[in-house]
Amino acid sequence: MPPVRTTGFGSLLVLLALLLPPAQAENWPAWRGPTGQGVSTEKDLPVRWSATENVKWKVPLPDTGNSTPVVWGDKIFLTQATDKGKKRALWCLARKDGAKLWEKTVEYTAAEPKHDTNTYCAASPATDGERVVVSHGSAGVYCYDLAGTELWHRDLGPCHHIWGNASSPVLYKNLVFLNFGPNEKTFLVAMNKADGKDVWRADEVGKKAGEFFGSWSTPVVADVKGRTELVMSWPGVVKGYNPDTGQVLWSCRGLEKDGAVDRLAYTSPLVSADGIVAMAGYGGPSIGIKPGGTGDVTDTHRLWRVAKNPQRIGSGVIVEGYVYTVNEPGVVCLELKTGKEVWDQPIPGGSWSSIVLVEGRLYVVGQQGETFVIAAKPELEVIARNPLKETTRASVVPSDGDFLIRTYKHLWCIGGKK
Repeated sequence: MPPVRTTGFGSLLVLLALLLPPAQAENWPAWRGPTGQGVSTEKDLPVRWSATENVKWKVPLPDTGNSTPVVWGDKIFLTQATDKGKKRALWCLARKDGAKLWEKTVEYTAAEPKHDTNTYCAASPATDGERVVVSHGSAGVYCYDLAGTELWHRDLGPCHHIWGNASSPVLYKNLVFLNFGPNEKTFLVAMNKADGKDVWRADEVGKKAGEFFGSWSTPVVADVKGRTELVMSWPGVVKGYNPDTGQVLWSCRGLEKDGAVDRLAYTSPLVSADGIVAMAGYGGPSIGIKPGGTGDVTDTHRLWRVAKNPQRIGSGVIVEGYVYTVNEPGVVCLELKTGKEVWDQPIPGGSWSSIVLVEGRLYVVGQQGETFVIAAKPELEVIARNPLKETTRASVVPSDGDFLIRTYKHLWCIGGKK
């Protein structure tokens, strides 16, 4: 190392810069990040951009897609369907420029229904830095190493619902969790991530003909009051499981729609030490739950229930006693302990994306490709509006000081000015 010639305080700063390791970028290993709660610990991410400003790179995508990319180190993993869902692929891209490193495609030619606004390969992958797991719905669950070598795959059966599927896998210890459905046969399964074999399985009530019924929720694993729980939103009910065994620790009713048979859960639960929030879709209820209960906690631990809400697809975040959630019309701030609405910020064209929290800022993308940046506080403050003008139903992904945004035409890398 050449000598450094400086004096005084400058010498100390240079010495520290040489001795201290560089800041490590946070991996974003699954849908909604390391905790499944949409919270990032990264610093100095961009606040403002457009289709021509602060764009580091963008790569074209061959077809539409609602899944969100995940990142581990220098690799991006993204699901992509083509040929009207007959080909379902996992892509591995270089983080530095988006160049494709490898692609693994599974063919599935049988009929599988979906809604016009949903896409095949709507689920996001999950990785632990050694393997990457992806759910292709009826085409099966696949596990690869980071070089693209298949380690195992599972056929869990057909996944048939008029609106398709979307729940993403979750990795925890030696397990892979997946909400398989919605379907006549619906279950939460824990597979051994080494070989894909079942460790435990919890069967749930499946949909019946003519009913709007099902869960697209991705499970959340969190430590709550000294106990690790897997929290899952089902049609009409929220349940907390022992993630190692599948034992039901508690359940709370209230997500069923009043006066109707509709029981739909789209979003993932929001979990904190102060409260758990679960929200039904299609105009259904939302509920707040006090953590720490055992058994049926509906009467003892349910804090509040709002019977009717606007349509919601995306999931929110909990920050310092407030819940920030995204209804299809826009972003809403609620009191965590009461469910009372504090403010409502409309988004032109509505939003299907989930909120990501970075440095006290909420990032949420509208379907028209405009990302709203809003202060995470009980006083409404819109910090920026950033248009890309391409349809998107995915969420932003923070990565090493940048954002990755998947639209229906491109994967964008947005970087701030360093």
